[in-house]
Amino acid sequence: MRQIRSQETAPELAVRKILRDLGVHYRLHAKELPGKPDIVCRRDKQVVFIHGCFWHLHERENCLDGRLPKSNTGYWHTKLRRNVERDKANQAALRDQGWRVLTVWECQLKQPARVRARLSAFFGLANPPKTKPPGGRLGPPGGKSDS
Repeated sequence: MRQIRSQETAPELAVRKILRDLGVHYRLHAKELPGKPDIVCRRDKQVVFIHGCFWHLHERENCLDGRLPKSNTGYWHTKLRRNVERDKANQAALRDQGWRVLTVWECQLKQPARVRARLSAFFGLANPPKTKPPGGRLGPPGGKSDS
């Protein structure tokens, strides 16, 4: 289990890409906050946790990765339930401190447009930019306007 990463995971990188495209400014893994949230926006006191379905026991019926393993069930049940309880305690502590909390599950990233919409709503972006135009520029070439 030493090789299981907690940072720079594929789901985290996918969420970070969406946030960059939305123009959200954020910090990563604030060690001083309960649970060390993956994404932190200090200005608006908003945090995002990006949970792997297996490690955080995602309990949606259509999420196959959130199921308990069939072997060594005593070990896994205890370990994964501890993770879930710790998550709840950390999120409650953050809310008590005035932070808004959003959890994005690994399986939800199979539908990036829905995750993008959730993140837009969470960060209060009424009309988020859809995508960057070809060339990556948001304004006219050369940075000059026509008027």
